[in-house]
This record gives sequence, structure tokens and C-alpha cells, in this order.
Amino acid sequence: MSIEIPPRDGDGYLLDMNAWTPEIGKAMAKADGFEMTDDRWDQVLKAREYYEQHNVVPPIRKFSKFIDVDKKVLFKQWMTGPMKPISKYGGLPKPTGCV
Repeated sequence: MSIEIPPRDGDGYLLDMNAWTPEIGKAMAKADGFEMTDDRWDQVLKAREYYEQHNVVPPIRKFSKFIDVDKKVLFKQWMTGPMKPISKYGGLPKPTGCV
């Protein structure tokens, strides 16, 4: 059974963040050819938790402190600026500062 992914913008973010479910997040990553390891998925869920508490996608410095993981480790795990894919597959808004 395949999951129907709700409409996304040109950068791959959901147009309606309320349409997100864990299954949709994983389907988005798969459709983008992005492997979601357990560590990565845990970080996605932690970013959602941060967003629920603060109503903002955290900058990488605050997020790394929030999850107690060095930001260099996050960059290595994601092989890119980590907040972009974390927020995208978490159904969150595009982080400020991401171009």
C-alpha cells in the first residue's frame, strides 16, 4: 500500500503542515530518495516536539542543545544542513535562514 503525499511546494515542504503524519513524512523521504535511519527519524520527531513547545523551527545550535547532540555530528549524519530535511520530513515550516 502506498501513501498519497499531500501537495508540496517547490522545495518539497507540505503546503498544509496539518496534513502531516509519520507515514507521510516517511513517504516524502522515500519519494525524495532520502534514507530515514532510526536516528534521523528520532531527530525529526524531536524537532516536532520543539516546534510544539516554541512554535518555531529551531536554529541548528538550539536544536543540537535540545537533543544533546553536537551540531557537527548532525551535519555528518544528514550530509547537509540538517534543519532543512528534518523540518521538511517532519511536516514543519521551512527554517528561517534556509535559502
